[in-house]
Amino acid sequence: MVKPKQSLYWCFMGMLWLLTLPAMGQTREVDLSPVSGTYAIQNVNIIQAPGRKIDLGTIVIKDGLILSVGKSVPIPADAQIVKADSMYVYPGFIDGLSHTGVPKPKNDPIDRSKIKDPGNPPDELAGIQPQREVRALLDPKEKSVDALRSVGFTTVHTVPYGGMLPGQGAIILLTGKTGDEMIYRDNVSLFSQLKGAQRIYPNTVIGVMAKYRDLYRKASYSKEYQARYSGNTPGMVRPGQNRVEEAFYPVIDKQQPVTFLAEKVLDIQRVLTLQRDLDFSLVLAEVKQGWDLTDKIKASGAKVFLSLDMPKIEEDKKDSTDTMNPEKEALEKRKLEMKRKYYQQPATLKNSGTRFGFSTLGTKNSDLKTNLHKLLEYGMSEDDVLAALTTHPAELLGVSQALGTLDPGKIANLVITDTAYFAEKSNVKYVFVDGKFYSYEKKKERRPRVEKTVAGTWSYSTETSNGTVTGKIVIQGDPGNYSGMVSNNFNGQTVNATGISVNGEQMTITYTLTIDANMLNIEITATLDGDAFEGTMAVSNFGSFPIEGQKDPGSKN
Repeated sequence: MVKPKQSLYWCFMGMLWLLTLPAMGQTREVDLSPVSGTYAIQNVNIIQAPGRKIDLGTIVIKDGLILSVGKSVPIPADAQIVKADSMYVYPGFIDGLSHTGVPKPKNDPIDRSKIKDPGNPPDELAGIQPQREVRALLDPKEKSVDALRSVGFTTVHTVPYGGMLPGQGAIILLTGKTGDEMIYRDNVSLFSQLKGAQRIYPNTVIGVMAKYRDLYRKASYSKEYQARYSGNTPGMVRPGQNRVEEAFYPVIDKQQPVTFLAEKVLDIQRVLTLQRDLDFSLVLAEVKQGWDLTDKIKASGAKVFLSLDMPKIEEDKKDSTDTMNPEKEALEKRKLEMKRKYYQQPATLKNSGTRFGFSTLGTKNSDLKTNLHKLLEYGMSEDDVLAALTTHPAELLGVSQALGTLDPGKIANLVITDTAYFAEKSNVKYVFVDGKFYSYEKKKERRPRVEKTVAGTWSYSTETSNGTVTGKIVIQGDPGNYSGMVSNNFNGQTVNATGISVNGEQMTITYTLTIDANMLNIEITATLDGDAFEGTMAVSNFGSFPIEGQKDPGSKN
């Protein structure tokens, strides 16, 4: 997997490091003092950016940055070598909108029916918290962090949960031990939704839009008043402090965009109307049904992140018809055509000249790769999809100087797959985030053990204090349901076994003998080896004795 280059010392330390690597499905950053902050990924197919490939080259990472990329790259003496022969390495993927790293809040216990003035409730209860920073909510151990990283994402525009104005979005790297360490750039957007409050104002979409206009205009007035007051204009009352209104100031100055969740066509139209009326910089995120609004979106200047949450579609059933029910047949065709539009949407925007990225807010991780692959059937090339995962979101989020491509000087965010990412059965093997290494190698699946039946007649012998005792063990039944009898030549008894169990290669047989009115409990514990066994026979308080046995030739298997 990874080994340091040169010197017995580094070799020994590398072995210790290997022992810390996680098992399947569990990863963690290496907590030991790293053997080195330098890595070399050799003999790997490097996709530096869409359309830029180096066959079987080398990437060197040092102190969290890409040091060098190319065919003939010098390897530092302290570099840890990543075994990735003939694998593929891509820039780490960038997610345009999600709640990654933010724990989902518990159900709200507040009884809003008891609020004194439901037409003018407190801002927090109405879902109006634009001043809230996602930094304070981040938890690096939240399961969504590793889950998204395991499919190749390294950077996320993450936002809080909430109502119409949940708070400020931040760009985070999917690594770090604290929320602060995860932050790459804070307060990059004002996250907004057309989501009403429950049983209080604003509880409808129209109410949310009206409230949004009201908040924006109040913020514009208060900002203007504060600017005049700061100019030492005499006779002005000192302005109060309002954190909700102040959160809009960077938006009003167009120093910060509004990222609006807008899935359906009507939502997109309403958000575009708000933007036109209030004149703010807009990011449309988690877009699902924008194909008929391509021209309007382009004219608005809005940045776009398309949702990767797409309906299941089974093309092999597209020609199935119900000739006995033409109406049902027509309905199924319309449903299929609507589903196809979700997958055609990226190509539609690409052909219009609109650059876009992807967002995963409502997408199951298990569906991400499948949906990305399926886009190749609907007008997108591999380079198109890769651009929407890397270079385009880096540009849209304003981080292309540090992220989005594999070039020297950029942050070492990489995803390494065992074969080309867009191959049907490709697997993410390793991920680097900010130069930190994560392994997603799966253990080889063990084939289920087919238990060989032990039914049949076995001859055994054991060495006791009274000499050699021999006998027969007759086992009947099937795995999990054995019964049998045990005989011996010591006193000629044949008794029923009280228990016979087999677990893998281990067989246990228990029975009771009566000798001179004494009840002796006996347990045979043996290891099976084909048609033979070896083990011990424990006899009540008389100790244990070695025992061995052999299945009789021709005996039932």
